[in-house]
Amino acid sequence: MLCFMPGVAFIPALLVCWSSAAFIISYVIAVLGGHVEPLVPYISDTGTKPPESGIFGFMINISAFLGAATMYIRYLIIEKQNESSNFMNPSCNLITLCIGLLGCIGMGIVANFQELSVPSVHDGGALVAFGSGVVYITLQFVISFKSCPQWNSHCTCYIRMAISIVSCIAVIPMIACASLISITKIDWIPGEKDYTYHFVSAICEWTVAFSFIFFFLTFIRDFQGVTLRILTEIHEDF
Repeated sequence: MLCFMPGVAFIPALLVCWSSAAFIISYVIAVLGGHVEPLVPYISDTGTKPPESGIFGFMINISAFLGAATMYIRYLIIEKQNESSNFMNPSCNLITLCIGLLGCIGMGIVANFQELSVPSVHDGGALVAFGSGVVYITLQFVISFKSCPQWNSHCTCYIRMAISIVSCIAVIPMIACASLISITKIDWIPGEKDYTYHFVSAICEWTVAFSFIFFFLTFIRDFQGVTLRILTEIHEDF
């Protein structure tokens, strides 16, 4: 029923539903296939071996595209709001968009370069995706407060701030513990070397990932009052 949502709210709604499904479906298939342990694997671990690797790559690529579309529309909304209210420097809005799009590129790298095949490229893409994502939602919550109360409710601003704080707190041990892991593998067993680092890092990774999802969920109401039009012009010279 997403297509019946007012305005362009179906875009962030589809992003939230699709991304959640990508994580959950890959996890279920990987666990049922015996490829990962059910107790908190890395998200990428659930998309490393076939058949879940194909599903994971396909769905994360679409999530990256939907994320980029959502961020661009959010940029246009803020740009239009700022024209009438002048609550921020327009360049800040553009910088926020660029950081968000960089995170989407990182997602594409994660989806297309498997963890065990090219770990350095995969890990680099993950670092870009999570790092840029945390910076993006942090800047978005700041923008929300600047545009409050005319364009955002106080409740929405505080929810976004809380999600941003959680993601900022979780991303630090996620990166720190991951950097301490000395081996690249997906079949972790409790008690073995570096398992504690893996366990803490994986919990934080899932926390940050779903923080992004819940943050985009708060965009739905903002997108309900927006209409986008595509103007087609035919040039007679061609």
